[in-house]
Amino acid sequence: MVVSMTGFGTGTAQVNDLSVTVEIKSVNHRYLECAIRVPREQAYLEEYTKRLIGQTINRGKVDVFISLAGSGAADRSLSIDWDLADAYFKYANQLKDRYNLKQEVPISYFLENPDLVSIKEANINRDEAEPVVKTALIQALDSLQTMRTAEGKELEKDILHHLHSFKLCADKAAGLNPAIVSKYHTRLEKRIKEFADGQIDENRLLTEVAVFAEKTDVTEEFVRLTSHMNQFQNALTLDGAVGRRLDFLTQEMNREVNTIGSKANDAALVSLVVEMKSSLEKIREQIQNIE
Repeated sequence: MVVSMTGFGTGTAQVNDLSVTVEIKSVNHRYLECAIRVPREQAYLEEYTKRLIGQTINRGKVDVFISLAGSGAADRSLSIDWDLADAYFKYANQLKDRYNLKQEVPISYFLENPDLVSIKEANINRDEAEPVVKTALIQALDSLQTMRTAEGKELEKDILHHLHSFKLCADKAAGLNPAIVSKYHTRLEKRIKEFADGQIDENRLLTEVAVFAEKTDVTEEFVRLTSHMNQFQNALTLDGAVGRRLDFLTQEMNREVNTIGSKANDAALVSLVVEMKSSLEKIREQIQNIE
């Protein structure tokens, strides 16, 4: 099952007067990376949150926002370092006297100085807060996964559409190979007749055609390409993170198509190679969103 790495989920829970809201958003990332924003007094929740996310999500950059509200959560107070404030005030006045400054030291200087004034958060009871946060977190993760799964289904539909177009071009291209050799045989025979007064060395002609057929033969490339396509389609039905596998198979298909293109000695085949590369690029873009 294809799951997108992009999504958003929210969860809320309440016990008595303590209310918790959890918001989770995830975007594309090569690995799993978690950034958790939680009030400093509830920092003990970070490890649990990371562990729970790791059990649910395999890849993506995940941002988690946890907020607490209620009478306990709203209980804040200002803390002032009076000794440091006295020292600041003392040296501020000494500077005024030393340099004959007339400007007064504004009260805002002290209030806006984080070294002097800080906000002390309420110390919410851990035993009370932890189960409420966990309930909201699980709800937010379920909501996130629902969105990621729904988007994954849309990605899969679009990828299968482009894969179908790719396979049609690949089948056409594979069928061209015998005709290309036959056309070369006819063209070479005609040119020899033109320049040799109709005299043809059949052995030489067959040798030249055989060399051309060897150089332009793409049978092995199409065999591998078919194998990669089948593996790709099977990977879309697997559970868990399949994005990296799909990305690898797309690279391998692109490698085979490039080889076919380098051997192409026919305008129709070149045109099909261009179409295949275009379909692969669209597939590759969508795969970057898959977990």
